[in-house]
Amino acid sequence: MFNSFNNAMKNRFGCKIYKLTLSGGMSCPTRDGTLGTRGCIFCSAKGSGDFAAKPCNNISEQIQNAKKLISSKAKNAKYIAYFQDYTNTYAPTERLRYLFTEAIIPDDIVALSVATRPDCLPDDVIELLSEINKSKPVFIELGLQTIHESTAEYIRRGYTLDIFEDAVTRLKAAGIEVVVHIIIGLPYETEEMIYDTVKYLARIKIDGIKLQLLHVLKDTDLAEEYEQRKFEVLTIDKYIDILENCVRLLPPETIIHRLTGDGAKKDLIAPLWSADKKNVLNTINIRFREHNVIQGSLYNVK
Repeated sequence: MFNSFNNAMKNRFGCKIYKLTLSGGMSCPTRDGTLGTRGCIFCSAKGSGDFAAKPCNNISEQIQNAKKLISSKAKNAKYIAYFQDYTNTYAPTERLRYLFTEAIIPDDIVALSVATRPDCLPDDVIELLSEINKSKPVFIELGLQTIHESTAEYIRRGYTLDIFEDAVTRLKAAGIEVVVHIIIGLPYETEEMIYDTVKYLARIKIDGIKLQLLHVLKDTDLAEEYEQRKFEVLTIDKYIDILENCVRLLPPETIIHRLTGDGAKKDLIAPLWSADKKNVLNTINIRFREHNVIQGSLYNVK
């Protein structure tokens, strides 16, 4: 039906692959005063790293602790070292060199995944990533969320689309795989606006995508607006309707890393149906089978 992350990784590495969420202990330009102090409007205090390891300088220790958390299900598995929280190229290059090279040392670590911002990828950092990519594959995850500048300004993303395009061009020229996050259900966006974002990403041939449901989390500015009833969140049926069309719009070779996403249950305000991840994924799978959802079936739509 669609090119899932699990299947793509198993075909590539020959076994089940799990991500070990690590922390480089970095901040973000939307938090440290460079572009702002409150982060993106939807972002939790942990910088979208609610499930990441506690920051410490010892990456080997973080890896061992992360393995213990999934030891009951990760039998004979291999792993991706995943730097998840905040902006993981927002540090001096030598600091990044230490963190990333340390993370890929273990034989059972097959790849490095780094979540960051396109405005935090200077040429020397891309050169470093390209160097590491010669040893083990490097995936760079960019939080685009939307192509629409009005929404980008509203969510306080802090960069324009041309900066994203430039980063993608330079990463691809360096042979680095690009995974892009988008959020479905952002306030004031129509369905067509969501599809415009997906069509754009289909045209520029990204390597992977994370389709993320909008979560309203405690202690965010988005939560204040939700409590003031300035917008509504999606129902599960509506979300899956939109998700179906997004998948059909993506070229078959694009790896779909995520179909929904997680919010820490203790912080989740809405939509509450998203807290039952097992039910959400089962519902998506059932609907996709019933509707014969085939990735790429609408790919040529402009």
